[in-house]
Amino acid sequence: MRQIQPDLWETEPEFPAPGLSTHAYLWTASSRNVLFYNTTLEQEIDAMAELGGVARQYLSHQDEIAPSLRTIKERFGSTLHCGAAEEDVVAESCPVDAVFEERRVELDGFEVLPTPGHTPGSACFLVPSVHGLTYLFTGDTILRHADGTWFAGHIPGYSDRGALATSLSGLAHLTPDIVISSGFAGDTGVTELGERAWADCVEEALRSLTET
Repeated sequence: MRQIQPDLWETEPEFPAPGLSTHAYLWTASSRNVLFYNTTLEQEIDAMAELGGVARQYLSHQDEIAPSLRTIKERFGSTLHCGAAEEDVVAESCPVDAVFEERRVELDGFEVLPTPGHTPGSACFLVPSVHGLTYLFTGDTILRHADGTWFAGHIPGYSDRGALATSLSGLAHLTPDIVISSGFAGDTGVTELGERAWADCVEEALRSLTET
């Protein structure tokens, strides 16, 4: 694993589709580590053990389902969390301990933000860092192309365009410092916004919905 922030570790990339990469992220600011997304790489699960293991794992959407969910749960005794709309399909691979269907604050002060559209149970996570910045984990709700432009995670015949547009509009009101998608094109799924307004990024992604 690679440390990318004082309290955040990134797994090695995986390549679920041509031109698409994914990472999982271990947040260590809590007294009990939280894993966002999922990894299937055994060496990365070993690395998590060296960092104190995993207490809770949060899926951003059902595309992160893999046999490693059960491996992580059994190795660390972690709890698995997902959107209520996808509980049944996740449970086919691994028992689910808790579901979410509305915005709420979790134990360690981060927020779960249901954002249906890419899939019915898609969610984002707004996480306060130990150094005063805010991370927004967006799953596949909003991503960046290799050229740096933002787009909505709409797959024709699979995603709900209207629900995704509504979810994106809700995200536009947030003020993250660093945005971290699950899938991404290009070199990284981690974007430090700097001077660019997040609302502008979301608007760019909303425009992409009219093009798919």
